[in-house]
Amino acid sequence: MSAQVLTRRLTISDLQKKAINNEKIVMLTCYDASFAKVLDMAKVDCILIGDSLGNVIQGKDSTLSVSLDDIIYHTKCVKRGCQTPLIIADMPFGTSQVSPKKTYENAVKLLAAGANMVKIEGGEEMVATTAFLTSRGIPVCSHIGLTPQSVNTLGGYKVQGRDESAAAKMKQSALALQDAGATMIVLEAIPSALGEELSKILDIITIGIGAGAATDGQVLVLQDMLNIPPGKKAKFVKNYMAAAIANGGTDVLSAVELAVKEIKNGDFPSAEYSYN
Repeated sequence: MSAQVLTRRLTISDLQKKAINNEKIVMLTCYDASFAKVLDMAKVDCILIGDSLGNVIQGKDSTLSVSLDDIIYHTKCVKRGCQTPLIIADMPFGTSQVSPKKTYENAVKLLAAGANMVKIEGGEEMVATTAFLTSRGIPVCSHIGLTPQSVNTLGGYKVQGRDESAAAKMKQSALALQDAGATMIVLEAIPSALGEELSKILDIITIGIGAGAATDGQVLVLQDMLNIPPGKKAKFVKNYMAAAIANGGTDVLSAVELAVKEIKNGDFPSAEYSYN
């Protein structure tokens, strides 16, 4: 008799075991039920309903005007389309930069919509809020490095942590967020060496996007890796649609499966898609 395949949603504990066993974690963004089904079929570990929907779905030039209701709507759509990936919902601009109590109320709405965890951008300024949420049963994925919600403060979409003082501040923030109860952290657009160092000093799961290959996993914006729409992308984005077609693939599923394979094998990101 063949072994029965367990069909259930992955948990934080499942992902922690993967990280301990050096099994790379794959996270992709998604905003609707149809693509969620494809990601489920490709065995993606985590789906992020990112505020990147402001760019790739709504056609805006930043994420800043994405609302909580937008994220709630797309979270519900994604939840209906998949069975196994852990679902993470972004807290959009203005929903976590408020009091811890109000942030908690906003996060509760995202969990009620189907999210298993919320993602909060920011470093030490978000430590008290993170502690408030995690002590009340809200799992938190932190996000440091290039934080798109702070693009106006950062002066654009630039690599972060290149100088010694900025790197030291980032390490301090990451450790403080870990102590506050965050169980996962996204590291965006930082030098590979810093991504590796952060992954060594942290006990929580590290997910890189332009942070080198040493993190516990990788996240990419789905439309970017499918080259939708065609055009110039960030350095850390690989065109998996073109790569899949070159390997004989014919559809989106083959592109996502190739991304999953390369991330799991450690083939992505190579130096070509990383920062020095």
